[in-house]
Amino acid sequence: MDKDYKVLSVTDYEKLVGAETIDRLLKKGKALNHLSVTNVNSTYYGGGVAELLGSMTLMMNSVGLRTGWRTITGNPDFFSITKGMHNALQGGDVTFSKKKLDMYEAMVYENTVRNHLDQDMVIVHDPQPLPMIRHYKNKKNWFWRCHIEFSNPNPKLWAYLKPFVEQYDAAIVSVREYGKKLKIPQYFFMPAINPFSSKNRKMSDKEIQAKLDEYKIPTDLPLVVQVSRFDKWKDPEGVIKAFKIAQKEVKARLILLGNVATDDPEGMEVFESILHEQNDEIMIMSVEDTELVNALQHKADVVLQKSLKEGFGLTVTEAMWKGTPVIGGRTGGIPYQIDDRVNGFLVSTIQETAECIVTLVKDEKLRRKMGKLAQESVRQRFLQTRLLEEYLDLFHDFKCPYHAYDQ
Repeated sequence: MDKDYKVLSVTDYEKLVGAETIDRLLKKGKALNHLSVTNVNSTYYGGGVAELLGSMTLMMNSVGLRTGWRTITGNPDFFSITKGMHNALQGGDVTFSKKKLDMYEAMVYENTVRNHLDQDMVIVHDPQPLPMIRHYKNKKNWFWRCHIEFSNPNPKLWAYLKPFVEQYDAAIVSVREYGKKLKIPQYFFMPAINPFSSKNRKMSDKEIQAKLDEYKIPTDLPLVVQVSRFDKWKDPEGVIKAFKIAQKEVKARLILLGNVATDDPEGMEVFESILHEQNDEIMIMSVEDTELVNALQHKADVVLQKSLKEGFGLTVTEAMWKGTPVIGGRTGGIPYQIDDRVNGFLVSTIQETAECIVTLVKDEKLRRKMGKLAQESVRQRFLQTRLLEEYLDLFHDFKCPYHAYDQ
C-alpha cells in the first residue's frame, strides 16, 4: 500500500490568507476544467525560478490543473552562451557570433525533439529554451516568462530574441518597468514565496542554533547576512567593502552564503574570486542547504541584497517573511518589496549600505519594528496564492474568454 504522502496544497494557505481567498481559487481552478499545463526551464535547482516552479506546480495541481515541469539539457558551451544572454538582457556589453547563436538554436532544437509539448498551456521560462516554440506545429497557448531584470537589454541581443518572443501568445515579466514594445500582450506577475518550504517555515530557536552549529557559524557577534547565487550582479565584492566600512563603527560578522546554479558557468569563478577576503569576521560559503538559509535569515540582525541588477529578488521576500530587516539595492523588483526606511532600507552605493548596516546593528528597537512591518507586507502581497490567482486568470483569458467564473 502506498504511503499517504503530504504535498503542498492551496488549502494549506487558509490560515494565512483566509477561507474566502481559498474558496475563490478553488472555484477558478474548477472553471478551467482539468486544463493541462507544463513549464519549461533550464534547471531543477539553484536560483529563484526553480524554487518557484517546485511549489507553484504543486499548487496548480491542487486546484485541478494537470501541471508538469520539464527542464532542458545542454553542454557547457550552451550554458556559457545562455549565461551571456542573461547578462546582456540585464544590459551587459556581450557580443555573440553567428556560430554561437547557431549552436544555441541547435541545442534548443535537440531539446524540442526530446520534449513532446502538446499541453493546453505551455510556459517557457527565460532565454535558455526560448526558441523551442518555432518547432511545434500544433501549438495551443504558449507564454514566455522572463524573470530577468529587463529594463535596458543589450539592443543587438534583444533584436535577435524579439522575433522568438513575438511567436508566443503573451509575454510575462516581473514589473512594468520591464515592459517592451511587442506585437503580443504583456502581463506583469511579481514572484512570491512558499511559506511552508524548508527555507521559509518557522524554525525554533533550538533548531536555528543546531543548524548554525552544524556549519560552525559563531553567534558571538551580530550577524549581517547575504544569501544569493554567486553572480557578479549580486555584487558580493560591494557587500564586503560595505561591511568593512561598517566594521569601523560596529562589531559584527558577515556571512556570504550562496550556491552555483547548474545553468550558470560563471558562478564558481565569482565564488573563487572573493575567497581571499575570508577572515574571523567574514565567512564565505557555497552550500546547498535550504534549512541553513532559513536559520541564517531568522538569526540575522541584518540581511543584505545589494544587487546591481535584480529581476525581482526572492531572497528579499524570504528574509522579510522571517521578520528580519533587509537592506536592498535600489534596482529591479527590490523597491517593490521594500518601503524605504519603513520596512527596510534601499541603497544605491557602498557607503549608503555601510551606514544602514551600522544603523540597524546599533538599534534593536528599529530592527524589530521594521521586521514586523516587513513580515506583514509579505503576508499581504507576496505569498504564492496571489501568484497562483494571476496564472489562473491568465489561463482563463486564453482558454475561455467569454465564460465568467460565476456562471
